[in-house]
Amino acid sequence: MTDISPSSHENSQTASLRAPIKLRASLHTTIWGGRRLATLAGKAIPEDALIGESWETALDAIAENAPYEGETLGALTERYGEALIGSRAVAVFGERFPLLTKFIDAHQWLSVQVHPDDAYANEHEGGKLGKTETWYILHAEPGAQIVYGVKRPVTRDEVRQAIEETRLETLLNHVEARAGDVIFVPAGTVHAIGAGVALYELQEYSDITYRLYDYGRLQANGQPRELHVERALDVMRTTPHAVVHVRPITCGAPSDGYMRRTLVGCRYFVMDELTLDGLAKAAIGEVTPASCQIVTVLEGAAEIAGQTEDGVRLGVGETAVLPATMGAWRIHSTGNEQARIMRSYVPTESDPALLAWQAAQPVQAG
Repeated sequence: MTDISPSSHENSQTASLRAPIKLRASLHTTIWGGRRLATLAGKAIPEDALIGESWETALDAIAENAPYEGETLGALTERYGEALIGSRAVAVFGERFPLLTKFIDAHQWLSVQVHPDDAYANEHEGGKLGKTETWYILHAEPGAQIVYGVKRPVTRDEVRQAIEETRLETLLNHVEARAGDVIFVPAGTVHAIGAGVALYELQEYSDITYRLYDYGRLQANGQPRELHVERALDVMRTTPHAVVHVRPITCGAPSDGYMRRTLVGCRYFVMDELTLDGLAKAAIGEVTPASCQIVTVLEGAAEIAGQTEDGVRLGVGETAVLPATMGAWRIHSTGNEQARIMRSYVPTESDPALLAWQAAQPVQAG
């Protein structure tokens, strides 16, 4: 690829964003969580804690490497703005960090829920973003399932009555979960993650979730969790989806022990899987001014660096953000092990990986 050198007229903000930002994730206890993220994602889980989620790019995630050490991702975003997050990310999401990545461990079923799109969230939730997300399933116990949409066309009244009678499961589409599955969950899709499933999730950075149903489950205080039935009914899709599992594509010919697959592409994000064997030469790429990139190691270990900065080492379950003005980067596996890495970014409308992925889907995914 073409060598990219910092221009002589770049400002000091751009010059200070030449290194990846390695982040310390935040762990979240939940009533449905477990302890599987200790082995799947290398998380240090406190004794007796049940961890449902590890937020990799949370705004309160703390940078662990110079020159950002000790600062939160939120503070860095506020300081550097577009130079960190990218011009396309700003155009799509505004002046905020655009994407949240998570590890999720479902020891019990999560609630049946749905997320609004951006327009509904903007109007009804004080200008917030909606939520489209995607899942890469890391682990599934035998017989584990997810819920993805309804299994036949339904009416709002049918759904409301089924919730009141604690039988909503009879209307939902249950799908077997398997490690390696890629599930795209556009806003408006009724969904739930089943017991025994662990996954890596990429989503718009939004906290809006409308719970439709929680199986009559009670919290520790003996009270049921809050439901948001009417708003959920406003936004849910009431017809089945034609596609549950999307079709990843291989980008270019695998060579020198390096392979790139695009798992999902949409307006909000592209999510790639990068695989490097233990003897691979460094993979080389570029962060464009359009968007920052998020990299998370799922297997093995890797080192990633910009042009002039020392690299950061990422082990299993560790994440870094590559600022939009970082320019060229290189990444290689460490030791003799294979490294498997998730990379995500906000695409332009003409992004080649986005267009190739969309063209490869048997029907319009979502």
